[in-house]
Amino acid sequence: MPTALITGVTGQDGSYLAEHLLSLGYTVYGLVRGQANPKRPLIESMLPDVKLVEGDLLDQTSLINVVQQTQPDEVYNLGAISFVPLSWNQAELTAEITGLGVLRLLEAIRLVAGASPSRPQSERTIKFYQASSSEMFGKAREMPQTEQTPFYPRSPYGVAKVYGHHITVNYRESYGIFACSGILFNHESPRRGLEFVTRKISLGAARIKLGKQKELVMGNMDSKRDWGFAGDYVRAMHLMLQQPEPDDYVVSTGEAHSPWEFADLAFKVVGLNAKDHIRIDSQFIRPAEVDYLLGDPSKAREKLGWQPSVTFSELVQMMVESDLQQESKAS
Repeated sequence: MPTALITGVTGQDGSYLAEHLLSLGYTVYGLVRGQANPKRPLIESMLPDVKLVEGDLLDQTSLINVVQQTQPDEVYNLGAISFVPLSWNQAELTAEITGLGVLRLLEAIRLVAGASPSRPQSERTIKFYQASSSEMFGKAREMPQTEQTPFYPRSPYGVAKVYGHHITVNYRESYGIFACSGILFNHESPRRGLEFVTRKISLGAARIKLGKQKELVMGNMDSKRDWGFAGDYVRAMHLMLQQPEPDDYVVSTGEAHSPWEFADLAFKVVGLNAKDHIRIDSQFIRPAEVDYLLGDPSKAREKLGWQPSVTFSELVQMMVESDLQQESKAS
């Protein structure tokens, strides 16, 4: 029975990945920061079969101890400060966790597994997945973006992710670690944090429909993103580590939509017109905006046999209906 260690297990992707791996027969360990982690009770109730272990991407020693303790076959690094606007207010912490945290985890794997480029691939015991991001492309230099598109990050988060991506490649080439990066474009679900634009819209539509909220205040609604379903994207993470050789992959739908398009569909689900209920406020606009991201998932489709199963409109409907159900219960 294979064993996996997931950092960021309390987040959207972590919970979906843990579910997926458990369904495949894995023993799954989830890294949490200390006893007081506010999301710990949620993951314990949602996924009781996940074994929680304490560690911190800021602390090298704790990561070495966790890797030694769990002896994983696969490590999935999903832990990060992942809310892009927050990264301007906490730029140093973002760099430490989202950037240098990758280095610390790779170093823990190197030390525990004794990685060396001279060892046969079959003897390299720990495989590593790094959650890279489309935010690395930022002010994109070509459309659509592929694995070869130059990076031009436009936020401290994007910059930190670029470091994490390159150090993963470096450890793969320097020490022979089976290390892959998934360059994931935006992926959403009913488990998305309330601070993210898609969840803000889906929850706002539900609350306005139920009379709990009068309007939805938003920032830039004209940028375009390649949005998919998080449950689909975690399958790609796992598939990367099942290949004969490590590599990097863009994971996306190949379609771009604006927040206005998301909102139009979301409000239609509840029988309302989005433009009647949305107000734009400049305080929610980023210091440096990323205007257009569109991924080319050809490599993932051809080499991994991966493709998304949930369409954009199905994703919007799923999120709005989930929020309607939750808000109705909370009345």
